[in-house]
Amino acid sequence: MVRISSGELRGTTGESGLHVFRGVPYARADRFAPPEPVEPWAGVRDATRHGPISPQPPVRPESVMGVPEEHEQSEDCLNLTVVTPGTDDRKRPVLVWLHGGAYVTGASSFACYDGQRLAAEGDVVVVGVNYRLGALGYLKLDGVSPGNLGLLDQLAALRWVRDNIVHFGGDPEQVTVFGQSAGAHSIACLLAAPAADGLFRRAVLQSAPMALKPLTPAGAARIGRYFTAALGTDPRTASVAEILQAQQRVIVRAAGPGGLYSVPPFRPAAAADPLPPAASMVRRAREVDVIIGTTSAEMNTFLNGKPGITQLEALPFVGRRGVAAAKAGITRWMFDAPSRRLADALAAAGGRVFTYRFAWHAPASTYGACHCIELPFLLGDRESWAAAPMLAGTEWDEMAQLGRKLRSAWLEFAKTGAPLPEWQRHSPGAAPGMRWVEIGPDLRARRTPVAGVG
Repeated sequence: MVRISSGELRGTTGESGLHVFRGVPYARADRFAPPEPVEPWAGVRDATRHGPISPQPPVRPESVMGVPEEHEQSEDCLNLTVVTPGTDDRKRPVLVWLHGGAYVTGASSFACYDGQRLAAEGDVVVVGVNYRLGALGYLKLDGVSPGNLGLLDQLAALRWVRDNIVHFGGDPEQVTVFGQSAGAHSIACLLAAPAADGLFRRAVLQSAPMALKPLTPAGAARIGRYFTAALGTDPRTASVAEILQAQQRVIVRAAGPGGLYSVPPFRPAAAADPLPPAASMVRRAREVDVIIGTTSAEMNTFLNGKPGITQLEALPFVGRRGVAAAKAGITRWMFDAPSRRLADALAAAGGRVFTYRFAWHAPASTYGACHCIELPFLLGDRESWAAAPMLAGTEWDEMAQLGRKLRSAWLEFAKTGAPLPEWQRHSPGAAPGMRWVEIGPDLRARRTPVAGVG
């Protein structure tokens, strides 16, 4: 039992001794309205089951991650999960997880994102946040929605952590946010948001699509017009099903035939709370330690086996080599190069930054070191990842060595601001001393010189 600012919670305690609190409300919000504090409740609230997740279409990366378990979907989705070794006064480091999914799908309460291994191995508190997605979270439409509601939800969750995590044995002064894909992109946005100042001390950005810029005011207005035309009724009173259908039409119209595999139209917008018109991600470089990295074949997740790609691979003058080169080029453009530029800028501003490239891949998988490949080494368990196509041909026990190594790096970073001893701090520019830690197929982390970076 734990008492927080809004009332008492009853969670569960497993055989490992970890305490888990699920479906904990951190805020409430009306449709297209910013989040507000939760109303206190009387008695003891049951926190043994997950709360609803944001309404969404089928989860996008199931082709590599497998199909997640079913969860109730509801607009009342501002809830989180807390995993802690003890509800005592130990003041452990806190890791807050922000899931990916192109700002349209996903939930931190999926079993594959469970934080129990991190909590047990590192004696840390792990928090997973659910937030609004798609049009419900990122539509910017005058008179209807201010935009960036998903970011505001994340800020509300971080304020909840600041105010309540001490009751779960956590230290509000030692908070690390870590996220992958859209979750990592969210963290980059939070680095630029003055409202996030003081809410986290460290950040881990995994496979952030940093070439994806916040929508300009004109771009956000265009998406708003597309959505209004696709919906054909008042967004404030439309059903959730109608909103999701209109959302999909906008995705196809704005992003082209690739849809979600292209540029997601529902995403953070510049010059909308909490992002200032001229957002700088390096303004807190000296205050927030950062790890930022990518996988070596990010685009395989989005393009392998997709319509048109297999036909291109069969063409005599294109072939597999040509398609592979194109995927590598898009990976560099969308993920690698802008991530390195951000790392350079943070380091040049005096920040403590560490960079990596994750190169491990499963022997029988056609996806290689694809987008999402590092996640099983950090979160979830054997059962939740058993059907993931990207892990084909690999026994769970074979992944244990690298998993422990990667988790220990993230945990040490959360505690001290520096990961493994062999990880040198990032230095800006293309000098030979610039090094990335490459986590490779041989299950070892090693320093790899990278030339021509900058």
